[in-house]
Amino acid sequence: MSNARAMHLIETDEAMFEARRLPQTCTVAAWNLERCLDPEGSAALLRQHEPDIILLSEMDCGMARTAQRNTTRDLAQLLECGYAYGLEFHEMGLGSALEAQLATDDFNAMGWHGNAIVTKAKPIALALIRLDDHGHWFCANDGVDPGQPRIGGRVAVAAILPTQSGHVCAVSAHLESAGSISIRQSQMDRIIAAVDQFAPDMPVIIGGDLNTGNNLDDPDDWSQETLFEAAKRQGFSWDANASGPTTRASRLTRFPERAMKLDWFANRDCVGHSAKVIPALDARGTPLSDHELILAEFDCQIGS
Repeated sequence: MSNARAMHLIETDEAMFEARRLPQTCTVAAWNLERCLDPEGSAALLRQHEPDIILLSEMDCGMARTAQRNTTRDLAQLLECGYAYGLEFHEMGLGSALEAQLATDDFNAMGWHGNAIVTKAKPIALALIRLDDHGHWFCANDGVDPGQPRIGGRVAVAAILPTQSGHVCAVSAHLESAGSISIRQSQMDRIIAAVDQFAPDMPVIIGGDLNTGNNLDDPDDWSQETLFEAAKRQGFSWDANASGPTTRASRLTRFPERAMKLDWFANRDCVGHSAKVIPALDARGTPLSDHELILAEFDCQIGS
């Protein structure tokens, strides 16, 4: 992995960013797009809610299962936004059996899969925060799917963005599904420590798929996760989250009966409100992901 240069870079589309400041109260979306099978349908749903910042996870680039598309770039262009994309994994196969059925080729042009931030405002700075030092997926143990061999591990992508009331740090996070409670807490701790160095003394919004409840005896009981209290001790609030599950059955779902609350916002030095869970369906009612879209508004003035 250390020799795979792409795993340590952030891809951006500088031409699509604009020299603008986001509003003081930003609408933020977080969405695990489950490979992003349909950038057009996903962009149409996002456009209805006009988010200022979009935090994405499970975005493919050069994968046969998503027609070799750079799904982040295509989605961002449809929204007339720029993007910052960081790799979680170099996929060494075509994916699960269901995903292989969608493959347009018998090879991956790139085999990349990761997290992104999409926005119109040009970032002041960007950071890739690598979270996983356990090698779960490469070793195909610890409860992971042996049909998905991968190089890499979970990441967060962070951006310092300009707003009308100062800078804000937005973080697209994706924690480990195959790990334990302690691993997820350590990954959240690692994000916060990195943000404290990268973006000191400014509001922070972390959003994404935290995989709360995964790999537990009772996967529906997210309240067992210690990352919530650990983040609170470091000044973060979890108030900007609507009640109810954030998963749904999709075209790729292996466990359609499961309804879990995996997706969250955590915020510090800003006030979050108006949280919503939006059904991840296109105009015809076809699922766009196995995760719903979550939304909230954040007043980004320091100390608000």
